[in-house]
Amino acid sequence: MRRSARTKSRAVVAGIAAVALAAACATGAVAKPPHQGHHGHQGHHGGLSVTKAGFDSVGGTAVDRYTLANGSMSASIITYGGILQELRAPDRRGRLANITLGYADLAGYTVLRGDPPTANPSYFGAIIGRYGNRIGGAKFTLDGKTYTLDANNGPNSLHGGDKGFDKFVWAAESFKKHGVVGVKLTRTSAAGEGCTPPPACTGYPGTLQVEVDYTLDQRNHLRIDYTAKTDQATVVNLTNHAYWNLSGEGTGTIYDHRLRLNADRYTPVDSTLIPTGTLDPVAGTPFDFRTPHAIGERIRDNNQQLMFGQGYDHNWVLNRPAGDTSMIQAARLKDPASGRVLTMSTTEPGIQFYSGNFLDGTLYGTSGHAYRQGDGLALETQHFPDSPNKPDPPFPSTVLRPGQTYSTSTILGFSTSRHH
Repeated sequence: MRRSARTKSRAVVAGIAAVALAAACATGAVAKPPHQGHHGHQGHHGGLSVTKAGFDSVGGTAVDRYTLANGSMSASIITYGGILQELRAPDRRGRLANITLGYADLAGYTVLRGDPPTANPSYFGAIIGRYGNRIGGAKFTLDGKTYTLDANNGPNSLHGGDKGFDKFVWAAESFKKHGVVGVKLTRTSAAGEGCTPPPACTGYPGTLQVEVDYTLDQRNHLRIDYTAKTDQATVVNLTNHAYWNLSGEGTGTIYDHRLRLNADRYTPVDSTLIPTGTLDPVAGTPFDFRTPHAIGERIRDNNQQLMFGQGYDHNWVLNRPAGDTSMIQAARLKDPASGRVLTMSTTEPGIQFYSGNFLDGTLYGTSGHAYRQGDGLALETQHFPDSPNKPDPPFPSTVLRPGQTYSTSTILGFSTSRHH
């Protein structure tokens, strides 16, 4: 969703130690910070492995990088923000490339160079919470009480506010089981998060215990499982904010990628990108991806919704019965040039497709190249934006109460196609 340079951030991140990195190789591999020592093997299961290495520190807290591998592809996750920092997958000729946008060092994720430095608004690869996407007017009412949040995206609250889940260091533990390797990330989200600083706002109610598991199997499936429990009624909407370029990060735009979305309807938005409350048909609009279309094919059409988002930055309503939470295919993305294919399946009711409209050339990624408009796209499985302020139905509820367990899963499948 929209990543504007105008996004306000009052949280200043300090205490970042500079990390000297070796130059990234042509395929986009990230050199290891030289002072961190060797990778330590944490376990093997068949052809699967998980390794751990240091990735600098923030505020005196060490940050680690876990790499899950299966002999064909690998995924690297850092404990700062639970960020998917790198994903290397083969093309139709077996050549590996990093296909997710990100940074080579921790400083890239934590500060934008400036005076004073400010928190980076890109959200590349991060776990997003307590509420992914936007909450209109930066407030909502639950059980008769109104809660106010950081207004960090115009009048609205975006991705948990100024200091969302993407700006904390998570506890981590690697594991192997049932033919997979993975890393379990946990943190406690204190009551009042989402407000920086009080008493200007209240933040989210309830202390939330959160766990996010990344697992990789031998079939090139990267799975993300989210669970959470609360001690007080609250709202929760977790997702991952990876940006994809299946040709390789830093190689150019994704406008030639072909996208299919399993959705007959979407949620149109107002000028601040808050859903109007209707579920509109995609038929006859540039939002119809029921059959594959190149992303750039209609992105500059004369359409009010595309003007609001300066491209695609909308939630699609996945085709499933109301209340159904089975695992269904949500999206299929193909790069004709490389043959790489990403298939996303989820238990969620919606998916946000953001076409990288506000990448403006000021951010330099893992391979040292500037990220410009359309150089990556995000597909965020989720409940709908602004659900706390919309009726259920048609917007599925995001309320979590004591005694309940929030549980959602998304599977990212990587494969190749022989044909352009």
